[in-house]
Amino acid sequence: MTSTPPPAQHAFDVLIVGSGLAGLSAALHLAPTHRVAVLTKRGMRDGSSAWAQGGIAAVLAAGDTFDAHVQDTLVAGAGLSDPAATRFVVEHSPQSVDWLRALGVPFSEEDGHLHLTREGGHSARRIVHVTDATGAAVQKTLIQHVRSTPNITLFENHTLVDLITRSKLGVSAAHGQVANQCLGLYALDESTDQVHTFSAPHTILATGGAGKVYLYTTNPDTATGDGIAAAWRAGCRVTNMEFIQFHPTCLYHPHAKSFLISEAVRGEGGRLLLPASAGGTRFMPQHDARAELAPRDVVARAIDFEMKKGGFDCVYLDISHQPLAFILEHFPNIYARCLELGIDISKQPIPVVPAAHYTCGGIHTDLAGRTDLDGLHAIGEATYTGLHGANRLASNSLVECMVFARSAATDILATPLPVPAALPAWDDSRVTDADEAVVISHNWDELRRFMWDYVGIVRTNKRLERAAHRIALLQGEIHEFYAHFHVTRDLLELRNLVQVAELIVRSAQARHESRGLHFSRDYPAMAEQALPTVLKPD
Repeated sequence: MTSTPPPAQHAFDVLIVGSGLAGLSAALHLAPTHRVAVLTKRGMRDGSSAWAQGGIAAVLAAGDTFDAHVQDTLVAGAGLSDPAATRFVVEHSPQSVDWLRALGVPFSEEDGHLHLTREGGHSARRIVHVTDATGAAVQKTLIQHVRSTPNITLFENHTLVDLITRSKLGVSAAHGQVANQCLGLYALDESTDQVHTFSAPHTILATGGAGKVYLYTTNPDTATGDGIAAAWRAGCRVTNMEFIQFHPTCLYHPHAKSFLISEAVRGEGGRLLLPASAGGTRFMPQHDARAELAPRDVVARAIDFEMKKGGFDCVYLDISHQPLAFILEHFPNIYARCLELGIDISKQPIPVVPAAHYTCGGIHTDLAGRTDLDGLHAIGEATYTGLHGANRLASNSLVECMVFARSAATDILATPLPVPAALPAWDDSRVTDADEAVVISHNWDELRRFMWDYVGIVRTNKRLERAAHRIALLQGEIHEFYAHFHVTRDLLELRNLVQVAELIVRSAQARHESRGLHFSRDYPAMAEQALPTVLKPD
């Protein structure tokens, strides 16, 4: 009879939670001098970054300017983007593209130059891409470099349980130390079903967004708001959580799980049409002068309006007027996937619906990725940096990941490295195995359905009240489950999603106006002053 080895204790210079573009970029910047651990709750390729189709926004074309990119971002952000953060990202975006090219990312070219496409909300062609699978190509390249870098240790199938802080341990700060500090984290190793302890003077949350809080989403199953929820529990502020971006064009098909039809399809002339039964006519010009090139919030609301007005299951996106050779060159993956499902996009329009796509708010950070908790940085979609405001401009997300990964790494590299603290092991001596796991799956399903119905593209006070009531009941059940049973990935993800749902609803209830991605029937006008929604833990 073999005995189970005790849970492991790991010590590093930097812990990075998340293996998307933000996390891997930070790891590569830190690895020359620091011992880095990258934890990811599934495989290295299973995050949202690999799903990004469109590309990376950067000022690279003759005639384009930083000022124009900044202005486009501010307009899309509906007056709520922070000008300093926006300019910081925009001015560092070409450097980020150059870094990826140096690593070997095979960006699409035309006549020996980078091919730049245009997407909704942009006044110029400034989107560098790898056909229509930019994220996958970037991730493939970064993963190859990370796996071959000696100072980086990978921990796949490790789910964040919680951050370890000085206040949680009840340890008083020594002379010269801050009152509270992140000392490391606990993570569930699915291969052993044990919770391991990781200590480090620096932790970076690069855990992505929370799209799985909604029934329909373009996000992978990993997008459960883990970092946002953990940072909130550790005492960090979160900001602008009411601004959930619904991508206008998710493929509508029973077998097309979360398949996104890129913004670039509209950028290259794709037209949104009503169903043939309603005349098959264009409708975007009646909603906005920019038509299909309007920002995502405008297009998503227009589609939602037309679907509800006509009782349609979907609308259609038509690119069939472009030659087949053009489609195969620009959208080979979209063409192939649709063809697998019996849709030839060179001959017929694509059925599409809006779906939850991007979390514009998150953990409050500064321009160095620092959070409210000493020793804790956060980067990527898990954060509020001030860039996106009330609505994210297309293709600004990947560049935000890289700019703040470098910024956070620079800040960490400039900080002397103390010895990692000795931390207590995870205590599960007073819990048992769950006897009714169906409770978790039922609560997960219920949460995603009422969030879609009550906290979706169009909101009302009554809907938000109903959602808040249901969330409170779920939190009670989940707290009881967490206190009495062994943790599992499903339980941890559900716990985090319910926490994020509460933050979204509280933020939405606090905003008495309609702005960007937050549209309320009870407050349809935009307030004169644009202010972020900042929530602070009790």
